[in-house]
Amino acid sequence: MNRVQPDRIPTSLKVFAWLSFAFNVLIIATGGAVRLTGSGLGCSDWPVCVPGSLVPTPELGIHGVIEFANRTISGPLLIAAIAVVLLTWRRRHARRDLFVLGVLVLALVIVQAVVGGFVVWQELAAVLVGFHYTVSVVIVCLTAAFLVRMGEPAGSRELAVPRGFSILTHVTTLVLAVTVLVGVFTTGAGPHSGDDDVVRTGVDASLLAHVHAWPGYLLAALTVALVIWAGLERLRPLPWLLALLALELVQVGVGLYQARNGLPPLAVGIHMVLASLTAATFTVVVLKLKRPAATGDVPAGPPAESAARV
Repeated sequence: MNRVQPDRIPTSLKVFAWLSFAFNVLIIATGGAVRLTGSGLGCSDWPVCVPGSLVPTPELGIHGVIEFANRTISGPLLIAAIAVVLLTWRRRHARRDLFVLGVLVLALVIVQAVVGGFVVWQELAAVLVGFHYTVSVVIVCLTAAFLVRMGEPAGSRELAVPRGFSILTHVTTLVLAVTVLVGVFTTGAGPHSGDDDVVRTGVDASLLAHVHAWPGYLLAALTVALVIWAGLERLRPLPWLLALLALELVQVGVGLYQARNGLPPLAVGIHMVLASLTAATFTVVVLKLKRPAATGDVPAGPPAESAARV
């Protein structure tokens, strides 16, 4: 009988963890397609598509197909989340971090399924749709965190950067959260409601677009500061900060393009997906602030400046 090696990450867990991340990003993309093509009520009921039929009927046309395709991804997404929890169960004592992250992802996936039902029953209420998207972004961040922790050994962790750098990073985290949330409100007030008959929030979308830009520019400025600091000190998060800055610059470009061209659906969809990837990348940056603690008889204490280097 094979004994479980708690510190060894099996290939099957790696595969399902990556699938979980990929499916949660994909469902944001397909959910955006549903909304941006006006297919939000392509299936008018939940969990069935229409009363008496699980799948879309020919009368529903392309909107029914698009909405049902988005729902279909929920199946493999849920399977991947369950598989991750099962594969970490026998390692839950040695890798409690992975088990907790896996359970959180699974719980939120189930919450998303319920919220999705209410979104349909409430005929795409803007607040519920915004909440639905926000939870998806949180799930993507959690699956990204799982991938990072999966690649590092178990045990305690220690700060790997100067404390001031850590504080600035967490301040930037708050700015990122504000940017995403204002973006959600902006989309909720905009023209892409998912269906022509959906009532929007009533807030001026143009005003919110400007408000959304302010924390976005501040986020980019803070990221530049972090990149410079990390580059000068050769800090551990530097590669991921460079990736984050690249994503943010693309986001700024896409945001300006869509604002100046009447919010073309494809650009809005790209903006939504990139927002989730930006949040996921920043999650990695935050996790890279710490590293596995050194073993041995080295006395505990704050890391020296030289120890903060890669």
